[in-house]
Amino acid sequence: MHDLAAVAAMVALPFGGTPAAAQEKTVYLVDSASPFGVSAVTNADAQSVTMPKLDYTSNGTEAADFDKYYAFHRADTDFATAYGDIAECDNYARGLQSGVSDVQVPYPYAGTMAGALGGAIGSAVAMAIFGSAEKRRLRRVNMRTCMNFKGYDRYGLPKALWDEFNFEEGLSGVNEEKRQHYLKQQALVASSGKLQGKVLGL
Repeated sequence: MHDLAAVAAMVALPFGGTPAAAQEKTVYLVDSASPFGVSAVTNADAQSVTMPKLDYTSNGTEAADFDKYYAFHRADTDFATAYGDIAECDNYARGLQSGVSDVQVPYPYAGTMAGALGGAIGSAVAMAIFGSAEKRRLRRVNMRTCMNFKGYDRYGLPKALWDEFNFEEGLSGVNEEKRQHYLKQQALVASSGKLQGKVLGL
């Protein structure tokens, strides 16, 4: 964006002055590449966070769901940094669209009141069945991609353990207080948790 502004300024100069955009001071976020700003969470905050249970005895079946249930970890990462990374990725994942929408399909009652009502009910049912699952899938894809980009390894967890410090968002979300509680636990795991099993990759 900065480079584009500089080019715009150079192009405009021969035609009679500096453009207004070039006169404005560009504001950058201090000490953060995140568009959401610098996190206020510090390493001292880790003292109030409970490490969730991470150890388990494998029964040979839990790995089938490791694409859904997992935790992140990166060596030599402090709590505040891990929280900042997870919170940033979580912010990217908020408000994802499922792609399921109201699609008009020709049928005998199209254009009638009964047809409109039936279409609305059908769309609501489709959204409830497919939309929520798709939004959860998109969130997982977003979080995995973002955290992988930041250099975190991914380890699988049985669903029962994962449920204790994670959340899913379909058609309904999670309140902010609970969200922050879970994100801080995830950050504690990402920075100092002892995860077992092999690194799964993206």
